[in-house]
Amino acid sequence: MSNLIIIGAQWGDEGKGKIVDLLSPDISLIVRFQGGNNAGHTVIVGGKKYILHLIPSGILHPDKICAIGNGVVLDPAVFLEEIEALEAQGIDMSPGRLKISYKTHLIMPYHKVLDRAREESKTDDKIGTTGRGIGPCYEDKAIRIGVRACDLADLDLLRKKVARALPEKNTLLFNCYGRQPLTVEDVMKEMEPIAERLVPYLADVSTVIDDCLKSKGRIMFEGAQGLHLDVDHGTYPFVTSSNTSSGNASVGAGIAPSKLGRVVGIVKAYTTRVGSGPFPTELNDATGKYMQTKGAEFGSTTGRTRRCGWLDLALLRETVRLCGVTEIALTKLDVLSGLSELLVCTSYEYEGRNILYPPQMENGLSHVSPIYEKLHGWAEDIENMKSYDQLPKAARDYIARIEEAAGVPVTIVSVGPAREQTIMR
Repeated sequence: MSNLIIIGAQWGDEGKGKIVDLLSPDISLIVRFQGGNNAGHTVIVGGKKYILHLIPSGILHPDKICAIGNGVVLDPAVFLEEIEALEAQGIDMSPGRLKISYKTHLIMPYHKVLDRAREESKTDDKIGTTGRGIGPCYEDKAIRIGVRACDLADLDLLRKKVARALPEKNTLLFNCYGRQPLTVEDVMKEMEPIAERLVPYLADVSTVIDDCLKSKGRIMFEGAQGLHLDVDHGTYPFVTSSNTSSGNASVGAGIAPSKLGRVVGIVKAYTTRVGSGPFPTELNDATGKYMQTKGAEFGSTTGRTRRCGWLDLALLRETVRLCGVTEIALTKLDVLSGLSELLVCTSYEYEGRNILYPPQMENGLSHVSPIYEKLHGWAEDIENMKSYDQLPKAARDYIARIEEAAGVPVTIVSVGPAREQTIMR
């Protein structure tokens, strides 16, 4: 059995947390490789709900080691809150089983203030950012003035970095957005107690990965948002600030590409999107409301209502091509139960042509018309079905059509939110 990468194949919220939790028993080390606490993974085990934002879902298995890679941007206050919440639920959150890369960039207080100020100042064309400082933190990383996790072990260096970053941030906050400037003391007062608690979790994650490989352990690389929020390959500018594709697992974790292994694409049985941006198969009708209500489509991080629509196979085809998906984990199939007819988008009409992939021009998806294929629905409740053969024929036909369009097999079918409500093929 090889290492594997878990990626979202749509616009996020596909159910990656459940699949990571499900596959963790055969894994030694789970590494988060990109994004920040704008992600939310909900896992239900034994009727108990766990919501994770930064920490990999594998932490719920007591014998697993979890790590946060250098490609993540970490809000240290949120990280500590998450640790406290999981400890209160009886989970061991000691540094022996949870590591943060020395090279992980930190979301600082001024990043969050700036992020919210920018978004609130827009009257049109809002990106739909969560306002958690993700983008500004990646900006500082790119222009080489970022604060990294290792800086928490050297408060003098941390103070110097804050003093270097603040003049530009304060100029923007005050002159562009009418916000009060921050002082170095403001920031340090918040960061110093955090540093003391966070430093024990710091580690050379790339070496942890290498040691695991040398001892014949298996590694799972966990992404956050979906492929179509990738800053390069997504629906730009309505994207996140990092690369969500499978290829970034190498850079964001610190491992050679040749050692990555299988790529599991998580696909929701329909399509959802949070925030702004084009959505060709969106349903603003009773069927969309049905999906939203039955699927509990509300963000675990933001609480925002998710937009819902038919499954977009053209979007999925692009994910398979860009990420080298080797297999699909299909989630929330149970939500479609009760619909007599299902539509799937197989291609688009764009500028008088039929195209199989999303157009590459900016905002191209806003100018396509989805071409649909009709499939039979099913009335049966499938939540307690334990094998693939138990599924209604219409549900099996639906899965077969996905496999045909994607060119890869569906190996996992989720028929409910709990860990045990899963069919392994």
